[in-house]
Amino acid sequence: MASRIVEPPAPVAEQPVRIVLLTTGGTFEKTYDETDGSLRNIGSVLDKVLASIRLPSLTLRHIPVMSKDSLDLTDEDRVRIVRTVQEALPESDGVVVVHGTDTLDKTGEALHRELGTPPHPVVLTGAMRPYEFRDTDAYQNLIEALLACRLAPPGVYVAMHNQVLRFPGVTKDRARGTFVRRPAAV
Repeated sequence: MASRIVEPPAPVAEQPVRIVLLTTGGTFEKTYDETDGSLRNIGSVLDKVLASIRLPSLTLRHIPVMSKDSLDLTDEDRVRIVRTVQEALPESDGVVVVHGTDTLDKTGEALHRELGTPPHPVVLTGAMRPYEFRDTDAYQNLIEALLACRLAPPGVYVAMHNQVLRFPGVTKDRARGTFVRRPAAV
């Protein structure tokens, strides 16, 4: 029997995935203030981060919502985040929310409560170390969140540290410095 070469089908032109990136501050976006040596949320650093990573087949739209440490977020701030996500969903294939990790789970629960199952993935992410630090986890977590927007079914998630967890029932494990499923009540 003679062998034959089977040519793969011609590639189909892929439509870019449309992702809206909302920034709220948190450790991910903290920058060093040379005047007093502190780390602060001065403004969004997302454009600098995005400039250093390769993102083919993505159309990104950045909406800076606020620039706060998540410990300073109020209930009104969370309402604003939910409203901004609701406005972004119809014009996107997914939404990434860059958020401080101290209260990310609280915002994730609020998004889940208000959105139920949204039409596209809504993925929260953050960082335990600012993007300016050499050992930052900001780049990895952002890339994981963008990938989760492409692959996860509709829902509200956190994507960090090589895992994607769906809300509700997610909490920060401060001892391990990551997010985990909340233990079931006994």
